[in-house]
Amino acid sequence: MLDLLNNGDETNKTTINNDKTQTRMGKMMSLEWLGQTIASGSWIVSVFVYGLSGTGDYLQLVAASSWMLSNIAAVVSIKQ
Repeated sequence: MLDLLNNGDETNKTTINNDKTQTRMGKMMSLEWLGQTIASGSWIVSVFVYGLSGTGDYLQLVAASSWMLSNIAAVVSIKQ
């Protein structure tokens, strides 16, 4: 039982170390980043498809755009 717990610790350390050495291309090809970027991009497009007719629409556009910028910043901030 203790070995199973220790193995989990090693796995977590490996994951943390991999994140530190991740490349920009590796980040952009990750399922997490792709999913979030597609979702935020779709949200932005949907705001324009349905039209900007009220304050809530503009707030949704700001939220979706902020999410997209956050995704882009996550890639740009990776040192090469």
